[in-house]
Amino acid sequence: MQFTNVTAIAKANVYFEGKVTSHTILLAGGEKKTLGLIYPGKFHFGTGKAERMEITAGMCSVKLDGSGDTHRFGEGTHFAVPANSGFDIEVADGICEYVCSFLD
Repeated sequence: MQFTNVTAIAKANVYFEGKVTSHTILLAGGEKKTLGLIYPGKFHFGTGKAERMEITAGMCSVKLDGSGDTHRFGEGTHFAVPANSGFDIEVADGICEYVCSFLD
């Protein structure tokens, strides 16, 4: 995946003592995305806006808030998270890489 004509924010977003990190990019049309890495562990994230999480490398398991089901996602797959909710994400081994798009 490649993005052109972007502004990259150098300051990293660091969560869970560095086990999840991302950088923000702003596309020419104003769209915001984060490009990130998730190291092994289980983490919970809350959302303000709806999000589309695209997995670009590695593997993770995801359970959306309010759902009893856990689903696995690997390279080339994605999942959607509703606004004002959250999700648990677990990486068993290796590094999971992602692109998060913030939706209106």
